[in-house]
Formats: sequence, C-alpha cells, structure tokens
Amino acid sequence: MSSFNRGGMFILSSPSGAGKTTLVKKISKNKNFSVSISHTTRPSRPNEKNGKDYFFITKNKFKKLIKSGEFLEHAKVFDNYYGSSKKLVTEKLKKGKNIIFDIDWQGTRQIRNKKLKFKLITIFILPPSKKELFKRLVKREKKNMKTVKKRMKGFNKDLSKWREYDYVVINDNLIKCYNKIMRKIKHKKKISFDRNYIKQHVKKLLI
Repeated sequence: MSSFNRGGMFILSSPSGAGKTTLVKKISKNKNFSVSISHTTRPSRPNEKNGKDYFFITKNKFKKLIKSGEFLEHAKVFDNYYGSSKKLVTEKLKKGKNIIFDIDWQGTRQIRNKKLKFKLITIFILPPSKKELFKRLVKREKKNMKTVKKRMKGFNKDLSKWREYDYVVINDNLIKCYNKIMRKIKHKKKISFDRNYIKQHVKKLLI
C-alpha cells in the first residue's frame, strides 16, 4: 500500500488571491482526502457556510481556544485570526485520511516545527502576474477596494516565503496547476522543481 493511502498532511499556501482555496477544494474531492476546516474570526463571505468553509467564531472564543491549546497551528492574518483544530486533524490522520490545509506561511512553520509522525508536504502557489492577482482579488472581494489594497499590501512579505516550501507551482491555469500538484502528492520520490525558473518568476512579481 502506498503512503498516499495512509494519511498525510498536505499544506497549500500562497499570497492572497493566488487560488489556493479553489485548489484545496478541488483536491479534497479525491478519494481519501479531507480539508482541514479552520476556525476564523473574520466575517463570512457570500456563499460561505459555517462548519463547511470555516468555523466562524468571535475573537474572545478564539483566544480561549489558543489558551487551552486546542490549535495545531494558528496565525493572525489581515487583522483576523485563523487556526486548525488539533483534535479534528489528528483524529482524521489516525483514520488514514489525507488532510489538505489552506493556511499561510506562519501556520506552515508551526506544523513543520511540531515534527508530527505523519507525512508532510508543503506547496506554495504563485500567481502568473501581479496584474492577474489584482484582478482575481477585485472579483473575489466584490470590488471592495479597501480590502483588495490590504491584501496587496501583504503580497511581497507572503511571496518572500516561497523558499520554505517543498514544492512551488505557478497557477496560470487551474487544471494544469491542479494536475501538477496531484502528481507531486502521489509521487513517492523526492519532490523537485526548477528553482531558477521560480526565482526569476518571483523577481518579475516583485517589480
């Protein structure tokens, strides 16, 4: 039996708007995959459902959960808190489920540092261009330019963390990007990618 069926953790991170949430949802449709549903203090977006997309809670409740050690990882992102339930994740892993995380670099560091006895692959998603990223954010945020500008402000910092990940891929086409990620997830050998190509792409994104 391959490690693909034994329960592992697969983290997807990216600058806001690069498409990681869409990719996470697509990957979760595969047999034996489950999304780690995060707790968050941010307001829900249109069509988001409590318990399906996120567990929406107050800041006071979130801080109590931090204090009681309920989170596997947690972070403050754009003035809101996000965290993954330790209990929910470990229960699924022990049952052999593959868990997909939609979290940022702060949470990724925390999980990596815990050195849990489960397979862990970290994947960083890059947008094809800053212009395309901006366009996606405007569409997602329903032209709320205040929120879009806040997201773009954190772009360079988020982008600089790509070197910390096992695999980096450019989301210029959703299906192609998804297929590349799934090949890496299923692969048993060491994950590799063209670092020089990614380095040049990142330079262009920073212009």
